[in-house]
Amino acid sequence: MNPNDFRLFLEVAELGSFTKVASLRQTVQSHISRQVSELERQCGGALFRRTGRGVVLTDLGQHIESRVRVWLRDTDQMLAAIRVDASVPMGEVRLGILPSAAHPLMTHIYLRLREKYPKIRLNIREGQGSELDTLLDTGSVDMAVLFRYQKPSSQDEHLLATAGTFLVSRPDDALTRAETIDFTRLEGLRLVLPRRPAHWRAVLDETARSKGFTLQAEVEADSLKVQKQLVAQTPGLYSLLGSFSIADELQAGQLQASRVVGPDLKRHVTLALPKQGQLTAASRVVSRLIRDTVAQWGHRLSEPG
Repeated sequence: MNPNDFRLFLEVAELGSFTKVASLRQTVQSHISRQVSELERQCGGALFRRTGRGVVLTDLGQHIESRVRVWLRDTDQMLAAIRVDASVPMGEVRLGILPSAAHPLMTHIYLRLREKYPKIRLNIREGQGSELDTLLDTGSVDMAVLFRYQKPSSQDEHLLATAGTFLVSRPDDALTRAETIDFTRLEGLRLVLPRRPAHWRAVLDETARSKGFTLQAEVEADSLKVQKQLVAQTPGLYSLLGSFSIADELQAGQLQASRVVGPDLKRHVTLALPKQGQLTAASRVVSRLIRDTVAQWGHRLSEPG
């Protein structure tokens, strides 16, 4: 049954006249009469008794009047709540992210969402560059924070930050005490490198070949945690990592690092969005929060200080 039919029922009950209701609604009396008759048919009995002065409620009409008022009040409240919810971003946002960007960025984003947009849920998935690209292309994630080796030029990607490459060792290593180190000094070093066919590994290997030597991979490991722990506990073992992935360990004195130059291997951290399809309201909120947060942090993936 249409709630508006019962709103008409209550108007007729209050005014006691089809003619008065028709005048109020700027229609003809016969139209009101037909609507009431159809409602009476649906209800299975007469709701009004005709009198010389208009209409009055029958026993059935009196019986349902209070219930109709409660029902319409609850209906109006529900519709008002639905309209409010319609303007509030909600739902799940699937986010692919580099391990080095997972914390504290995602922790901060979650806390901001809980404070301002509690109906948005995060579904966070870690991965490496090519894996994240695949997840994005197949629609398995709604957006991804990943590395690029060139600045993004399309509207589907937003530059968040730029990270240099560092030769990383345990503390007090003589080779990494200097602020910078030339790439050619990597020749012959015992290195922990990502497993092939990672894009970053290919960039490192190609750079070494252009300099006339081959990188010596003593250990291959995709896990950043494994790479950092091996280097921190093994004298003479090194890794090539980005500044964001070692910030906490450098501050804690657990690692030591020197920025690699000649060439200066920079990686651009971008927020990549789907090339097809529209973002949901919730996804737009998360995208904006990520970009605004990194900008407020001075285009870093961790809060300064």
